Amino acid sequence: MSWQAYVDDHLVGTKKVSHAAIIGLNGAVWASSANFKMTAQEGANIATAIAGSPNTVLGGDAMPLTLQGVKFLVLRADESCIYLRHGPEGACIAKTNQCILIGMYGENQQAGDCNVVVEKLADYLKENGY
Repeated sequence: MSWQAYVDDHLVGTKKVSHAAIIGLNGAVWASSANFKMTAQEGANIATAIAGSPNTVLGGDAMPLTLQGVKFLVLRADESCIYLRHGPEGACIAKTNQCILIGMYGENQQAGDCNVVVEKLADYLKENGY
C-alpha cells in the first residue's frame, strides 16, 4: 500500500481526521491530504520535537509548533505522541519507527476520535516494521 493510501483511506477516510500527512523522521513530506499545506520548516520542527530534542515543545525554552502557518498550544507530549490545540482545532502527531503521522481535526470533530485513529495507525505501522 502506498503512503498516500494510508493518508486517504486510514486517516482522512475515517472522517475523524480533517487533514493529514505522513512525513519522514527528517521532516520531509511523504504523503498528505489535498488540503494539508505544511512548509519544510514546519516539518523539520515537528521531526525535531518528536525526536525528544531538549527544549523543543516542553520546558522553559519550549518552542511553539506551527502547522499550516498557525501556532498550536502543546497540550501533552511524550516519546511517541504530541497533542496540539488551537481554538476548536487540533492535531495528534505520532512517531513510528520510520515516519511521523500527523492528523488534524476541525471544529465539528472530536479530539479523542482523531487521536485514536492516528495512534492506531501508528501502532499498526510499528508492528509491521515501519
